[in-house]
Amino acid sequence: MSEQRNDTKFINRQSFIELNARERAEILFDTGTSRELAGPFDRMESPWLAMQGVTPQADDGCVVMKGKISGQSTVVIALEGAFQGGSLGEVSGEKLTAALDLACADNEKGIRTNAVMLLETGGVRLQEANLGLASIAEIMASILVLRRHVPVICIIAGTVGCFGGMSLAAGLASYVVMTREARLGMNGPEVIEQTSGVEEFDSSDRALIWAIHGGEQRFAMGLADALVEDDAQQMVEAVQSFIAKGVPAVHRSSEIALYRSHIAALDASRQWDPKELRAIWKADVATEDTQ
Repeated sequence: MSEQRNDTKFINRQSFIELNARERAEILFDTGTSRELAGPFDRMESPWLAMQGVTPQADDGCVVMKGKISGQSTVVIALEGAFQGGSLGEVSGEKLTAALDLACADNEKGIRTNAVMLLETGGVRLQEANLGLASIAEIMASILVLRRHVPVICIIAGTVGCFGGMSLAAGLASYVVMTREARLGMNGPEVIEQTSGVEEFDSSDRALIWAIHGGEQRFAMGLADALVEDDAQQMVEAVQSFIAKGVPAVHRSSEIALYRSHIAALDASRQWDPKELRAIWKADVATEDTQ
């Protein structure tokens, strides 16, 4: 009977990864409470892409919704990984920044407003490089201000992953939620291979890529706070739990000495097996916790 119930649960599972950005954002909200801000009918598209022969998208690949999660006012920003690899440009960057800033303004007025970012992105859009870089700097500044008031939750779910400058934004979040299929890293495998050679990182080795950048490894090393299955309901529950938890006592990005000590203890002259690295990292954390 137990196996039968598990099979039924698997069959009835709704994939979160298979949803597009708008659907992912909407499913997180309490039923009937969400509304989209600066949507596609407002035609806030990039003015730069058409000049370079790229068809723009009417929302510039950034969905902003506001509503309630667990009865609390929340803004959700989702990047569409299917549009230009979820890359960030001037318009999408400004939409994301403005949403965080408006949430901060609400909190400063005594109106609690949480924030959730769904990041499926390769980082800065190459066609808008400097504008994208400026946007990421603004996003990071906005996260730092907002997270003093409420938790800023980052979700990385799909195989696009979260790379480049937006991985820094994810690192500033109060909580990071990942699936096993997701990836998180500063530089993508192809970039590492191009700059350092295939001996350093073979970008065709998918098992290696997920062993290093994948959600399971990031969670095991403490760089993500929750590892969930590709299940929409589990994702909803994870977000609800972190909203209920509130602002963490210490943000991960503030533990500079801790992570410097981890890196200093590693022998950089050799390549570490991901599972071996995970075990050593955990041992270091356990030792520090007992001191």
